[in-house]
Amino acid sequence: MAKLRIGRMVLGVYGTNCYLVYEEGGKDVLVADPPDNGKRIYQALCEKGFTIAGILLTHGHFDHIWGVEELRALSGAKVYALEQERELCADPALNVSASAGRPCSITADEYLQDGQELTIVGITCKVLATPGHTAGSCCYYFEQGGFVLCGDTVFFESVGRTDFPTGSSAELTASVRDKLFTLPDDVQLYPGHGESTTVEHEKKYNPYVGEE
Repeated sequence: MAKLRIGRMVLGVYGTNCYLVYEEGGKDVLVADPPDNGKRIYQALCEKGFTIAGILLTHGHFDHIWGVEELRALSGAKVYALEQERELCADPALNVSASAGRPCSITADEYLQDGQELTIVGITCKVLATPGHTAGSCCYYFEQGGFVLCGDTVFFESVGRTDFPTGSSAELTASVRDKLFTLPDDVQLYPGHGESTTVEHEKKYNPYVGEE
């Protein structure tokens, strides 16, 4: 079985992490949370010989979706999001893009369910619903690679804000404890902003959801 690799481009006004998941030696790539300038992402990957096979969204906030439509149009790849994020993705007020000065409304090609196993070009991940940052926030667990794309659910020794529409601090804490902290300690967590961390580190040192 080929080893899974993960790359990162940091883009947009809030330094959002756009992740690239692919098999070692392979040319198909999954792009997660294209934050802006879909053309730049597309060109950078094409220059390296990659074909974009899917676009994964951890949630629908503007700084994670502004690049979606351009990237989808250029690549022809399908966009995936959790079912519970359908309304927020489509509403510029809910996804805060209207307040940010660039209203954006998107519709995913396929809406996902909690616990669903998603396989695209032979790359498999498990969809983990993690409401809190938004009602439809989710994480993608790539067991083969030992890592999770966790969006703005959890950061290095921190968590995502919950004061935007559909956010809930109680739900966020429960999501981290019940969905992420139950994974193996050595699983790497790749957040929507900042540097990566591990389940073990966050269980020990995250002041918001650390061990009781």
